[in-house]
Amino acid sequence: MEAEQYMKFNSRRSPVLATRGCVASSQPMASKSGVDILEAGGNAADAAVAMAAVLNVTDPASTGIGGDCFALFYDASSNTVKGINGSGRSAIDVSLETYTHLGFSDNNRPPRHHGLHVTVPGAAAGWVDTIETFGSKKLTLQQILQPAIALAEGGFAVHPISANHWKEGVDSLKRESNPHGHTMLLGKRPPRTGDIMRMPLLAKTFKTLAACGKRGFYEGHVAEAIVDIIQSNGGRLSLADLKGHRSTFEDPINTSYHGVRVWELPPNGQGITTLMALNILEDFDLKEMGHGSPEYLHHIIEALKLSFADSLEFCADPNKERVPTEELLSKTYASSRRNLLDPKRASSLVTQGNPYPFSGDTVYLSVVDNGGNACSFINSNFLRFGTGLIPKDCGFALQCRGMNFRLLEGHLNCIAGGKRPYHTTIPSMITSAEDNNQLLATFGVMGGFMQPQGQVQVLLNMVEFGMNPQLALDSPRLCLRIDQQAKMGQDLVHLEESFPSSTFDALWSKGHKVKSMSGFEREMFGRGQVITKGDWWSAETHCGEGERSQVLWAGSDPRGDGMAVGM
Repeated sequence: MEAEQYMKFNSRRSPVLATRGCVASSQPMASKSGVDILEAGGNAADAAVAMAAVLNVTDPASTGIGGDCFALFYDASSNTVKGINGSGRSAIDVSLETYTHLGFSDNNRPPRHHGLHVTVPGAAAGWVDTIETFGSKKLTLQQILQPAIALAEGGFAVHPISANHWKEGVDSLKRESNPHGHTMLLGKRPPRTGDIMRMPLLAKTFKTLAACGKRGFYEGHVAEAIVDIIQSNGGRLSLADLKGHRSTFEDPINTSYHGVRVWELPPNGQGITTLMALNILEDFDLKEMGHGSPEYLHHIIEALKLSFADSLEFCADPNKERVPTEELLSKTYASSRRNLLDPKRASSLVTQGNPYPFSGDTVYLSVVDNGGNACSFINSNFLRFGTGLIPKDCGFALQCRGMNFRLLEGHLNCIAGGKRPYHTTIPSMITSAEDNNQLLATFGVMGGFMQPQGQVQVLLNMVEFGMNPQLALDSPRLCLRIDQQAKMGQDLVHLEESFPSSTFDALWSKGHKVKSMSGFEREMFGRGQVITKGDWWSAETHCGEGERSQVLWAGSDPRGDGMAVGM
């Protein structure tokens, strides 16, 4: 009944328009906290961290301080896009031999809740570093975390999507080897929609972080509790691994597409998948095919197959491996991959290309402030509650990002000590391809391997078909099933039920295996947020003309509980 009640998309929502700042997230209380921080004098980076912390309280199955974060920051004073990688690394003393000695292999991997899957939680350091590097310097960390602390202590009403997340992840909290899992429950059960939930232990952790900075998380009682629960579940992370953790500041990668420039963080994140797919699609007349037509969907599916085949092979920690990022983003390389796309038939097997010349659960939020700065921010535990492991007296779950390592000798993404895994979380931005790199949008679509797929589809909705941000998010999507251990080929394609039956039939005739998804299952298509500066996506306007170009337009995905709020 809940699926029918909460996941029927039978209403409309207008885009939110604003002139002094705007936020968008998957939870109303998180969006409110972002506006509160902006009104208190904070900037886009300050608001983004406040929202990320509130989301840890209100949707802890998806995100939190026990996971990782990534951010892109647009600096309006210099018209530049800067990036921070807040993802964690594996234990220094772990290796492929560690896994093989325990009987694990690429085809027989540790169970999801195993402590080996926990990489160092990078979110705490990422939050602090985002504020210290990109923040306004007008607000303290205590002030920025206070909205989350107040909600965790005072209680909040649980929203429908979050309640479903809690229900789906409850088994991981009740395992015998997870003695503190009950602290994330309401009594002995997950909270239901409308229940009042309090998380005093999480508030305590936030207070420690606010008072002591990064040391309050990566050293002392919080760090000790993290290591205790990991090692008691077979993991190898140590206090030294936590103390040695550092975020990294990185130059974003980009590609041009039909007059706009799309920005992503470089590997170990999978943002390169989005850019490669756009490069492949660039020379096709998608608008002529028609939005949502079988031909249009076929080309998106095949371009994504090609780009995922490459990113799953070559995307890894560039500090440990030679990742051919520049070669993969070459327009010449894209042309060679595009030639493999059959416009009439689904590919039966797609392997990675050769980019070398002559010869390798989540929340997303978005903020634009009154000064024109923007922050595209994403935070994740990976699957529901990650590993589900809860450190004693801490109130948060530990991620399971280590699941994305390959256990295959010689693979660029093979497990190794102190290494970051292939990471699915990817914030994005759009600027003008010319005209002094003006901000056009900050956007993202959360949801594991759906993220680049969602980004491509939402961006095409705006660039090719002139949709406003809310309509671009409302439109039905496809989701290609991704299997890291298999070659990309005739994999299952999920379509939202709102596509007509004729579309399903036409895709089957092209050789695609298609399945319709409805109810809460529609969350697999991602929960996105978009804020654009100006209505450059509209065919009826010309970007840069007058005051109209300064108006912010925002949308929040109907597949989530959230909302956009303008000032």
